[in-house]
Amino acid sequence: MKNKILEKFFTSGWTFSEDESDLKNKFHMMNIAFVLSTAGLLFGITANILRGTPTLIPIELFLLVANMILIFILRINKKYFEMVSLLITMQFTFLFLLLVYISRPEELKHIWIFTYPIVLLYFRNDKNALPWVAVMVFFLMIAPLQPFIPVHYSLFQVTYISFVLVVVSIIIYFYQKRMDEATSLILEQKNMLKKQLDELSKKDKILSLQSKQAVMGEMISMIAHQWRQPLSTVTLNISNLQVKRLLGEEIQDTEFDKAFEDINNTLVYLSDTIDDFQTYFHPNKEISTIEINELIKKAINFTKPRLKDTYIEIVYAQMNKIVIQTYTNEMIQVLLNILNNAIDELITKDIKNPKIVIRVKNLEDDLQLQIEDNAGGIKEEYIDSIFEPYFSTKGKNGTGLGLYMSQMIMQKQFQSSIEVRSHNNKTLFQFKVSKKLA
Repeated sequence: MKNKILEKFFTSGWTFSEDESDLKNKFHMMNIAFVLSTAGLLFGITANILRGTPTLIPIELFLLVANMILIFILRINKKYFEMVSLLITMQFTFLFLLLVYISRPEELKHIWIFTYPIVLLYFRNDKNALPWVAVMVFFLMIAPLQPFIPVHYSLFQVTYISFVLVVVSIIIYFYQKRMDEATSLILEQKNMLKKQLDELSKKDKILSLQSKQAVMGEMISMIAHQWRQPLSTVTLNISNLQVKRLLGEEIQDTEFDKAFEDINNTLVYLSDTIDDFQTYFHPNKEISTIEINELIKKAINFTKPRLKDTYIEIVYAQMNKIVIQTYTNEMIQVLLNILNNAIDELITKDIKNPKIVIRVKNLEDDLQLQIEDNAGGIKEEYIDSIFEPYFSTKGKNGTGLGLYMSQMIMQKQFQSSIEVRSHNNKTLFQFKVSKKLA
C-alpha cells in the first residue's frame, strides 16, 4: 500500500502506457527534483533564521511556493510537463546564478551549479539545452564585471566555474545521448519482438484451425460410421411394421411398443452423439467440471467407429471417481489425436493382437495420463521431430499437425507438456493435467 502511494505521488497520479515509459521516468525525476529542492529550501530557510541572515528568506519562500504550485500543475494534465520543465529550468537557473552573485567563495554554495547540467539535460531536449548553458555561462562570466551587484568572486574564479560547468555539461550530454540511443534500441527491439510474437500468434491460430479442420474431417467420417448402424436399425423396424401391415398381418401391441421403444432409444443415441460432437467443436475455451472416467470414455467413444472391422482393443481400467476442473474439449482433442495416431499405426503395420492401453495415475494435485500402443514403436531418428509442425510419417495421408497442436495445447492451456518414449516395440505418450485448472 505504501509503495502504491509513493508510486502515485512520483507519477503525479497518472498512468502511462508502455510507449510512454520515458515520459513516466521524467515524471519520476521531476517529482524527485521537487522533493529535494523543497527539502533544500526548507533547510536554507531554517539555517538563515538560526544564523540571523534573513536576506535570502523571501526568495527561498517564493521558490518554495513556486514548487508547490508546479507540483499541483503536474497533476492537472500530463501535457503540462513541458511547461513545468521550462519553469523549473528557469527556477534552477535563477537560483544557481543567485548563489554566485550574493554568496562568498568560501561558503562553497557555487558547487550546486554543477548539478545544473543534470537538471537541464534531463528535462530539456538537446536543442533547448545549449542556449540555457550558454546563458548560464554568460551570466557567470559577467558577474564580476557588472557594476550593479557587488560580487565576491573574481574573474578567474567564475571562469574556472564556467569551464567546469561546460565540461560537466559535455560529459552528461554524451552520457544522456548514449542512454537515449540505448533506450531507442531497446524500444526498437521490443517492437520487433512484439511484431514477431504477433506473427507467431497468427501462425499458431492458422495451425490450430488447420488441425481442427483435419480432426473435423475425421469426426465427420466417424459420425457417418457411427450413424450408419443405428439408422439401419430404425429403417429395419419401420420396414418390418410396414411389410406386416401390407401383408395384412396383425401387429401385436407388445411388438408395436417394442419397435417404437427401439426407434426411440436409437434416436436418443443419435441425439447424444450430436451433443458430443457439438460440444467438442464449440469455439469457446471454458473451464468445466467433469469426472475423469467420463472424459476418457468420451474420447474412446469418438474412436469406436474407426475400430469397427479391426481387432484393435482399447484397454482402460476405470479408476476411482475423480472430478476435475479443466478445458474438456481441449483435453479430448489431445487424447483423440494420440489415439488416432496409434490406431493409424496399428492398422498400417497390421500388428497382431493390436492394443492401446490407457492409464491414469492419481498424484497429489495432478493426474498423469498415459497412452501406450504396441504398434512397433517410433524410430529413434523421428523421436525429436514428432511434435514439429507438418512433420508426418504417413506421407500424403498425414497433416503433421495433430501431435504439434496437442503439444501446444498442453503447454499453453495446461502448463504441461507431452513426453514420449519408445521401447520394446511400444510407444508411450504421457502428460500431467492439474485436477483444478487455475
